[in-house]
Amino acid sequence: MHRKILVVDDDVELVELLWFNLTRAGFSIGTAFNGVEALKKARSLRPDLIILDLMLPELDGFAVCEILRRNEAMASTPIIMLTALTSELGRLAGYESGATDYMTKPFSPRMLVDRIRELLRAG
Repeated sequence: MHRKILVVDDDVELVELLWFNLTRAGFSIGTAFNGVEALKKARSLRPDLIILDLMLPELDGFAVCEILRRNEAMASTPIIMLTALTSELGRLAGYESGATDYMTKPFSPRMLVDRIRELLRAG
């Protein structure tokens, strides 16, 4: 059975890059392009892991993460924040909002896939 990953980012090209690399690695992918859509898709898809951008339209990634962590069904789902925010303050805020991991752009798709596999094995 394929593990499901929800990719949330408003950059269509990045979502396509992630979709390509993650499907090649054997995962099933769902996508969302804003924070509100991310919450709806997370509830309907019940992904095994979420890759979440911080700077999103409608609802930012911090808020999405906090809302998901308050939902009993999603509280333990690993969330990797994948963002252009490189500051230590952004990283701390990401972890405080409930992120499992925090990676900055640009990133290595291979390292991301390796990290996803680690998190899914640990869970």
